[in-house]
Amino acid sequence: MFKPTPNPPENEATSPYESFDSKKLHEAAERALDRHFKPAIEPRPKRRGGLFTLSPGTDAEALMANASEDLLSISAIAANLADDLDGSRRSVALDLSRMADGVRLMVEGTQDHIELREYRTQG
Repeated sequence: MFKPTPNPPENEATSPYESFDSKKLHEAAERALDRHFKPAIEPRPKRRGGLFTLSPGTDAEALMANASEDLLSISAIAANLADDLDGSRRSVALDLSRMADGVRLMVEGTQDHIELREYRTQG
């Protein structure tokens, strides 16, 4: 059978990359593979200038007290909304109110735990 192109050379010592440094080729290949397949090691930078930020130095007790008050408000809003609804929407509003109440209990329990820990370390 006739081939229009010649066969590759029979000599195994020849390489198409004889003029390039094999170390540089290896490094380039590693960079290309790392870029596409290696997960990013650097963590994402934190956003600055968000809509809401916490004041530096705010203690955990103040944050928990504010969270508890906010959850109480959310629960009251959802319960009030449930009074104006019927059927499954009423159930959803009441569920939101109950969930907020449950989270508020967890926040207040954490507040109690913080206060107890502070009392033990002081006494």
